[in-house]
Amino acid sequence: MPRGSPESRPGMVRFDREMIKRALRTQPSPPEEDMAWLPETEPELRERIRRALPVKRVAAAVLVPVIERDGEFSLLLTQRASTLRDHAGQIAFPGGRIEPQDRDPWTAALREAHEEIGLEASRVEFAGYLPDHVIVTGFRVTPAVGFVTPDYRLRVAADEVDEAFEVPLAFLFDAANLRERERAIGDASFAVYDITYGARRIWGATAGMVMTLRRMLIAQAGGVP
Repeated sequence: MPRGSPESRPGMVRFDREMIKRALRTQPSPPEEDMAWLPETEPELRERIRRALPVKRVAAAVLVPVIERDGEFSLLLTQRASTLRDHAGQIAFPGGRIEPQDRDPWTAALREAHEEIGLEASRVEFAGYLPDHVIVTGFRVTPAVGFVTPDYRLRVAADEVDEAFEVPLAFLFDAANLRERERAIGDASFAVYDITYGARRIWGATAGMVMTLRRMLIAQAGGVP
């Protein structure tokens, strides 16, 4: 993510389903594109970040659920259970490891979403992929974006998720709601953005995926990422 506050006001950009599909990738990122989530970072800095990340990476996938109501879009997020050993209480998209039985990251994302929040695969339409996100815990995460029918029903797995909630895209994408801070990985320091929605703080890999989606959609709309 580039230094400096984003200049555009993406909350004012109008999206539709076809534009969202055009902005996304039809296939997961190839192995060599491990830094595509930092597109405007200097090559030397990207290489320092790459060297600081785990060499062995576990394949994982998350579902980025997009809901449309009356032409307005929102994202469905979860708050991880406070009793979990890892990332307790954090805001996240439903997801997890890609298992041998999963045909692809999309299949894995749907399976994990069903396990965590009871979302039925029949209520989700494939939209595309974001670039993979490599995270410090050793996972290479493929974000799979899907359109969820607005009448969806959930059965939240209490041992994994405290709650699921929606956040409007207009709020997530509005530059006024982004808070810049410095992030360090190894000896590399770079800017990231957190998003506060009410009492909830969206940060880390989840915020990074939201920012990637923001950049891709605004670029598709002809704006300034």
